[in-house]
Amino acid sequence: MEYLSLARLTPQTLAVVSMLALAGCGGGGSSSGSSTTVSTSSVPGAPTIGTATAGDGSASISFTAPSTTGSSAITSYTATCTASSASITGSGSSSPITVSGLTNGVSYSCSVTATNSVGTSAASSTVSVTPAAASGGGTTTTGAVDCPYTGSYTGSYSSAGTLTATWNWTCSSSRRSLTGNGLPNHAVGTFPNTGNPNTISAQTVSASMTLTPSKASANVSPGMTTIAYALNSVKFDPGTAGTCPSTATSASNCNLANGTDTWRLEALGPNDGTRVFDFGTDSNNAHVQPTGVYHYHGMPEGLLTNAGASSSNKKMVLVGWAADGYPVYARYCYSSASDATSALKVCTGSYKLVSTAASGRPSTSWAPLGWFTQDWTYSSGSGDLDDCNGRTGVTPEFPNGIYYYVVTDTYPYYGRCLKGNIN
Repeated sequence: MEYLSLARLTPQTLAVVSMLALAGCGGGGSSSGSSTTVSTSSVPGAPTIGTATAGDGSASISFTAPSTTGSSAITSYTATCTASSASITGSGSSSPITVSGLTNGVSYSCSVTATNSVGTSAASSTVSVTPAAASGGGTTTTGAVDCPYTGSYTGSYSSAGTLTATWNWTCSSSRRSLTGNGLPNHAVGTFPNTGNPNTISAQTVSASMTLTPSKASANVSPGMTTIAYALNSVKFDPGTAGTCPSTATSASNCNLANGTDTWRLEALGPNDGTRVFDFGTDSNNAHVQPTGVYHYHGMPEGLLTNAGASSSNKKMVLVGWAADGYPVYARYCYSSASDATSALKVCTGSYKLVSTAASGRPSTSWAPLGWFTQDWTYSSGSGDLDDCNGRTGVTPEFPNGIYYYVVTDTYPYYGRCLKGNIN
């Protein structure tokens, strides 16, 4: 009788022999009636490639998950961008994936693979992309973002009753224009109230700004121009007309509505929960002018709620446009301004309280530091933003990078100057 030498068998033949032994196969033996299920291990299918969006030295690659995950769940995806013989990768758990470290002006071919506990799938088909340098000047056009952007909202506006908010943004070849009625598209506080005796009313809002914002040679004071409008046509108006004289010994000595004294009041103060001066702001850090104009002094909480942004679901939310044409975001920004894959964080302003009250200032015994504009000083690098509460970086809407402003929980809440030309 001739016997097989196990050493001469291939791995595939050994696998078959093992399977037969497990199944109880033998020379004329009877089966016990049981069966053995042989499971197979497999990698995922290939993802379906989407679009590639150029960034500054980077590319954002979108894709669709494969129809089959293989024999186990997908644990990660890898995007690979290749130019000549050099390949650079980026990884993540979902679409899109940003690949950083690319060379601007070079065309890359990018694909995506999926990985599970068994291994890595075949690559998707490819898509081409050419990274480009970020622009903070006039070469960036914003016309492809939220234009047109139209909407309406019907809700209760406290003592004003039920009203309908409307807003309409349109673009020409060079200008972004807004018409609306200045009513917010979210719940508001009680108006009138003890700190704000005014009733909300619909307005006639009309504004326009350039589609190609450009940096000015020096900071720009908007003067009588509204510094920015939210997407819902409500204006940002961070300063106040309230003032106190040097001789003031209590809030009753100050004019919160239309003062002409030296010490200018802040509507939100140091935002530490104290209320030395009551401007009657609601949970959106907004209140109403005597003409019925509802306006934001700080964080527009209702807009973030509408966008689904929260501490547990951080999002970089575009909330409006400044008078110089640059976009306005609220609260969250990327930890690394030029890296869309970096973690989102709460953005902070770069202003600090002065260490000593200025000469002639009303006493801090009743008006703590932070309630007057003069109590704050710009400290470069102490926060994430510049002296106008903005910075240059990538955003979801501008992956190539742009200068943008941020509404913050810290002073100045909204910037008091503009970096761009007002055309």
